[in-house]
Amino acid sequence: MNKTIRRIMRYANPYRKYLLLTVVLSFIGVSLSLLVPIFIGKAVDLAVPLTVPLSTNTRIDLAAILQVVIELSVVVVVSALFQWLQGLCINRLTFGTVKDLRSDLEAKLQTMPISYIDGNARGDLIARVVPDIEILSDGLLQGFAQLFSGLVTIVGTLAFMLTINIKIALLVVVLTPLSFVVAAQITKASHNAFVWQSELRGELSGLTEELVGGVNVVKAFAYEDRAIGRFEEINRKLGAAGQKATFFSSMSNPSTRFVNGLIYAAVGTFGALGAIGAMPWIGVMSVGNLASFLAYANQYTKPFNEISGVVTELQNALACAGRLFALIEAEPQSPEPADAAALTDVRGSITARDVSFSYTPDRKLIEHLELDIKPGQKVAIVGPTGCGKTTFINLLMRFYDVTGGSISVDGRDIREVTRNSLRGSFGMVLQDTILISGTIRDNIRMGKPDATDEEIIAAAKAAHAHSFIKRLPDRYDTVIGEDGGSLSQGQKQLLCISRIMLCLPPMLILDEATSSIDTRTELKIQDAFTTLMKGRTSFIVAHRLSTIRDADIILVMNNGSIIEQGRHEELLAKNGFYARLYNSQFAD
Repeated sequence: MNKTIRRIMRYANPYRKYLLLTVVLSFIGVSLSLLVPIFIGKAVDLAVPLTVPLSTNTRIDLAAILQVVIELSVVVVVSALFQWLQGLCINRLTFGTVKDLRSDLEAKLQTMPISYIDGNARGDLIARVVPDIEILSDGLLQGFAQLFSGLVTIVGTLAFMLTINIKIALLVVVLTPLSFVVAAQITKASHNAFVWQSELRGELSGLTEELVGGVNVVKAFAYEDRAIGRFEEINRKLGAAGQKATFFSSMSNPSTRFVNGLIYAAVGTFGALGAIGAMPWIGVMSVGNLASFLAYANQYTKPFNEISGVVTELQNALACAGRLFALIEAEPQSPEPADAAALTDVRGSITARDVSFSYTPDRKLIEHLELDIKPGQKVAIVGPTGCGKTTFINLLMRFYDVTGGSISVDGRDIREVTRNSLRGSFGMVLQDTILISGTIRDNIRMGKPDATDEEIIAAAKAAHAHSFIKRLPDRYDTVIGEDGGSLSQGQKQLLCISRIMLCLPPMLILDEATSSIDTRTELKIQDAFTTLMKGRTSFIVAHRLSTIRDADIILVMNNGSIIEQGRHEELLAKNGFYARLYNSQFAD
């Protein structure tokens, strides 16, 4: 917990001017508020003089009391002004700190390897960036406010009490540690519960994102009852964790209030005995001094009550902060070499030498793969599910790095060039469509931000998307969501193909690019791809073998290795694995 607090303070360091202003304003505002009991005591002494017996003939100096009330009012107003300015500085300090932390989280996510994203629930990652950081913000806002004003209040009230009566003040100091002991024990018990609660909250967010994102599948397989069961199980655990955390933290405030009540009662008892002279060793006090002392005793214990009152928020905030820093400190993707150069003037030759790769060390996938692709060749990759086709594409794009061997583009190891230049050299169309929230125009020009409207329309026409775009309410300015809104799966795919038509990269990767498109449109798209692929090295991952018969070279993969390669007719003539795979699709 202390380590987490130190990390938070490092993020607050750029806003130390607001931290300094908060301390100064807090000192002034609280110091002025500490003068209030002095004025109250003075007014009490004017109304009830210690040396004059109370009777109906006692004359009270109303003018003097009025003067005290006016001075008191001025002090209260000025104190409130400084405390308002203190709150303003705390807001700047807190939200600036959280803004920087949120920016670092997003930047960190962009540098994380694909393996980390694949290995964690998307909903849990989203929960860290959005709700967890908001909980931290609320906790910091209350924590900073209570910290500065509380410290000044404790020191200030103690000083004033010592000036009024040292012996009773020492009594307060002796009894105060009881509050710390009680609060420390409860805080220790509640911290683990809040950490558990925060982890379960992330797990629940991940499940919710999964069920909402796959609602069609849930309904299609009548999975609703089981989905509710899974949700209720995690929700039950989250409820138990929240109840346990809240129970422990809620004990803090009444416990410290009880101890502080005992302190206040002791001060009142001994102070009253001193005021009437029953205990001379305590010292003689006026009624006004007793009133002031009681007010200071109340203010002295108030910060402990307030801090214990927000212990729930603070514990929850620190638990969330721990999850945030765990993400920030996670191992990023391997850095690029200092001398990494941009890949330019790409011809498109691809070489793989003794390439090996596995997602987990205990499960081998690709082993000792050898490959030579000449510039401009149309390469098809086929094989059964799980043979390593998409994995090889991931290695080409450096979504994952090889664990053995090397892959080169134009004779240069892809680990020695910048990732952006490598990925910018490929145009990629996947079976799963990825769209962003925005207009149709924004989605098409995603890879070429400076594209003109004429270029965008030309790309859409080449991808046969222009006809359906014209029928949309606002045509190219139609706004769609990240899932494409009401667009069909085929229309979403056409938009993704339009991106490639616009960028015209030197190399292409088509992973079942036309799987969601009707047969008639697919024929048109294949013609467009044929034109696009002329002079460009192209990789086509296909399950329908009829679509890759004109490939320059077909790579047949099985169990992570290339077991056959050649043209369509050559592979059929061998009557091997490819021939059996091809004939099985056309078997009667």
